[in-house]
Amino acid sequence: MHHDQRAERPGSHGEHQIQQELGTVDRADRFYREQVLDQLNARMRQFVARQEMFFVATSDSRGNCDSTFRAGPPGFLQVLDDATLAYPEYRGNGVMASLGNIRENPHIGLLLIDFTEDRIGLHINGRARLVTDEAMRRTHPGLPVDPVPGRRPQVWVEVTVEEAYIHCSKHIPRLAKTAPYSRGAQQNGTKGGDYFHAAATSEQRHAAPFSSR
Repeated sequence: MHHDQRAERPGSHGEHQIQQELGTVDRADRFYREQVLDQLNARMRQFVARQEMFFVATSDSRGNCDSTFRAGPPGFLQVLDDATLAYPEYRGNGVMASLGNIRENPHIGLLLIDFTEDRIGLHINGRARLVTDEAMRRTHPGLPVDPVPGRRPQVWVEVTVEEAYIHCSKHIPRLAKTAPYSRGAQQNGTKGGDYFHAAATSEQRHAAPFSSR
């Protein structure tokens, strides 16, 4: 394969180097050719529309990475067209790590995994931008409104799809849905709060005297 042809392959220069070193170029090219799309086909759009959770990867301008989790009712990750998705961001811990990264670096990776039915995953890589709720609804007036009174997204993340490809079922566990946690269980810490005792650890660390050098 000539250099200019290799430069047109999907993926990064780094992954191409590793493929050469480990002898997986032919296998990778077959995957690129048969599985990697630059937009969502009908089956992918259907898959996205029924998911209730996904994982998000972002990084800042220096390459420092952050991964997070988003969940909601089926369809909360909106398929706007073959190459555009959007999801709402609500009030959280106030850190805004993912949104801050997107402000500096638009590259984003989404991973959707169906643990309960088909036991399969979908990778979506692309470029993200932040859109206000008002602007998003002006452009897409059919967007659903949150059933909780007064609860509105702080902002929407709009993703332009650049790559979409399968995450195979190997090693994906099959999970079963259960009833939501009871109010008592949430109050005991399973909802969040200081479940990992980070506040106490931080307090102890800052209270300890400085070690002599």
